[in-house]
Amino acid sequence: MSGTSLDSVLAGARLLPVLTVPSPATAAPLADALAASGARCAEVTFRTPGAEQVLKAMAAHGGLTVGAGTVLTPEQAERAVAAGARFVVSPGFDDEVVAKCRELGVPVVPGIATATELMRALKAGLDTVKLFPAESLGGLRTLRALAAPFPGTRFVPTGGIDASRLAAYLADAAVLAVGGSWMATTDHLVRGDYEEIRRLTAEAVERSMT
Repeated sequence: MSGTSLDSVLAGARLLPVLTVPSPATAAPLADALAASGARCAEVTFRTPGAEQVLKAMAAHGGLTVGAGTVLTPEQAERAVAAGARFVVSPGFDDEVVAKCRELGVPVVPGIATATELMRALKAGLDTVKLFPAESLGGLRTLRALAAPFPGTRFVPTGGIDASRLAAYLADAAVLAVGGSWMATTDHLVRGDYEEIRRLTAEAVERSMT
């Protein structure tokens, strides 16, 4: 892959807030709330028209390592990195996205749901994958079943995970970090409820460090 791994980019952070931000105007106060709560990284999904502006604003904040999620094409990967993304996450495995991220020198974390997809990722030279959608696939039981034949693979489970499941995932040695959206939902952002974002994120950060 590239010379930089997701592990080194996250620098030990094991909680990855996954953010679908409806308006670039909320990017700065959201970054403030996350950083004040102890979060050190975040994934901005490319699901909204203003995602690039959001990513750029949050990357400029300085208190967070910011990556791009829901990246489906090489062109999106290029735009994300130009906007300041330090890593790229996809919901599935795509050879062209992986190749573009290697060319750009950023870690890429493709989503996998089966052993076949995991083998494709490993063949592409990756050692970290996103288990997605984790809870719908069977959660920790599925993660452990997939990890057993592939020692050394690291997982970033995402999808349907909430605060009550965080500690259980993080206790598994194969889990590098856990992604989740419960800390800063679109509803929180539409309401401007940054106090609740701070509370939920601080609680999650505390759980991720125990």
